[in-house]
Amino acid sequence: MAVLMAAAALTSGCTTSGGSSTGSKGYITGDGVVTTIAAKDRQDAPELRGERLGGGDEIALDDYAGSVVVINVWASWCSPCRAEAADLVQVADDRPEVEFLGLDVRDQESAAKAFVRENGVPYPSLVSQDGSLMLEFYGLLNLASIPSTIVIDAEGRIAALVLGQVDAGTLRGLVTDVGKEP
Repeated sequence: MAVLMAAAALTSGCTTSGGSSTGSKGYITGDGVVTTIAAKDRQDAPELRGERLGGGDEIALDDYAGSVVVINVWASWCSPCRAEAADLVQVADDRPEVEFLGLDVRDQESAAKAFVRENGVPYPSLVSQDGSLMLEFYGLLNLASIPSTIVIDAEGRIAALVLGQVDAGTLRGLVTDVGKEP
């Protein structure tokens, strides 16, 4: 029952007509609203774990324990994801002390690999063909839009969320603020 409720919550904002719709892919684009969470109010990030895009070892969020982590939810068919890719790569390159992890959802593997190659994405991505890894955030965050970017603090807690396309300046500011915390 909880899984059904989570799936309903995840897709409740999705539409394929009018307004903020992006056609027949069944997702909505967020408007770039940034939500930051005070350190005293943060909740632990879920235990994300799964297959690495392109195969190889399994990836787990726990692999990055003790570091600030940026998780970017994306798909190759998502035009705002394509638009923000260079900004994410720029911040990942500029901030080697921050770990980056992609979460590729509802995508074809060949298209996702081409996206990574064409955009020079230097960090790994988890694959979630059915979008189920997004449901791991249910009750913590509303990840109804693609792209979404989540900043996890060094203690493994959710510190910030951007629903929609993120730019380099905003992301750099978020990881700088979270990285300066005691």
